Amino acid sequence: MYKENFNKTKIVATIGPATSSEENLEKIILTGVDVCRLNFSHGEHSVHQEVAERIRKINKKLGSHVAILQDLQGPKLRIGKVDGEIQLVDGNPIIITTQECISTPEKLYVSYKKLPLEAQVGERILLNDGKLELVIEGHIDEFNLQGRVVNGGPLTSNKGFNLPNTQISAPCLTEKDLRDLEFGLSLDVDWVALSFVRRAEDVIELKNIIAQKGSRAKVIAKIEKPEAVENIDSIIKVTDAIMVARGDLGVEVPLHKVPLIQKTIVEKCIQQAKPVIIATQMMESMIFDSMPTRAEITDVANAVFEGADAVMLSAETSVGKYPVRVVEVMRDIISDIEKDRRAYYKGTRPDSSSPSFASDEVCFTAVRMSDHLKAKAIIAMTKSGYTGFKVASYRPEAGVFIFTDNEKMLNTLNLVWGVRGFHYDKFVSTDQTFDDVVDILREHHFVQPGDYVINCASMPLKKKQRTNTIKISLVE
Repeated sequence: MYKENFNKTKIVATIGPATSSEENLEKIILTGVDVCRLNFSHGEHSVHQEVAERIRKINKKLGSHVAILQDLQGPKLRIGKVDGEIQLVDGNPIIITTQECISTPEKLYVSYKKLPLEAQVGERILLNDGKLELVIEGHIDEFNLQGRVVNGGPLTSNKGFNLPNTQISAPCLTEKDLRDLEFGLSLDVDWVALSFVRRAEDVIELKNIIAQKGSRAKVIAKIEKPEAVENIDSIIKVTDAIMVARGDLGVEVPLHKVPLIQKTIVEKCIQQAKPVIIATQMMESMIFDSMPTRAEITDVANAVFEGADAVMLSAETSVGKYPVRVVEVMRDIISDIEKDRRAYYKGTRPDSSSPSFASDEVCFTAVRMSDHLKAKAIIAMTKSGYTGFKVASYRPEAGVFIFTDNEKMLNTLNLVWGVRGFHYDKFVSTDQTFDDVVDILREHHFVQPGDYVINCASMPLKKKQRTNTIKISLVE
């Protein structure tokens, strides 16, 4: 599985019928997938369990560390049943009700019971990914609102609806999410993605539950609500990673604002050494076509230039016609962009007021030295993974190789930009350890005689404190 040439920007693939077999999972992993996403909006627990077991089996076979990401559904709001298809007409009045019924062009059932209590006159209701728009004109009673169709069109059963202006009280973690979470943690997933995050407290609540269950799974906050954009600094501070989920985000905020929001979030995440994933419609046309559009190629390329840790495929790999091909195309786009120096050396110098300043400065200096020396590798020994996150956040052109005795951390770090992990549990002496890890990289053809490598470590090694040492070596 370990190859001399590998991309630094990671690929997240959503697993579904098109990729759930052991054969197809192995194909996409060998092609370039680093993280497998299990979307708990769909599929039975038994199906997700089978997929997780297959991924673990493939990891063992290939010596890979592909991570498993559990994506919780969150409080997804939907309309109810429609008799076939209805047509909403621009300008027509419509009643929005929370009393279950078959929806018609005159009366629309929505699943959120508190809507009449929380929605205000003038606020919008967006249907079917924002294709249709209603405006609230008045309150009828505790179950019904008077609305009007602003942008009409065809509508079928169970479509999602969004409330971009309404402050709703629905919890971020639903009862379904809590059941799914308990099951996901029993599978020992590496990452848990929380949907429709609004504030830092949502992330803290999930992290507390995970800790109480005795799990070491890391949390990804999905940014798809206007409130999350407003609270982005506090959310980044408490989460382990961020996903820019452009689907619902592009419905909840004006579409033209999404690119700048994406760029800003990526910059903030890099500064805080928090992995950031760009998701939704990256290669959408390849659900049905064997080639992407020029715009999709540019979208992936821009995410790489911005410094995203990972780019994500959704329906393209879960139900698409060309799941292996789409991974191959995305891999090749990333590979080509990463030949350009503009993809590297990001982030800012460490904050001297930070409690981890000394360790951060070592990581920053190691990256700067790697550039000056044209080093082939930056090597770090870590227990918590912190050094891996930090070194990677400066986006060095050199490979980032992490050695740890923490097997779980190897999978977790597979989401992080540029990182390749190895299990190592000797730590006999400093010199012996440094020699060992260089030998391992040489065996895998990551380095060769005459290459500079930079070691970051904590001295003495056995104490496993924060990183405090840099050593430059020339491969013999």
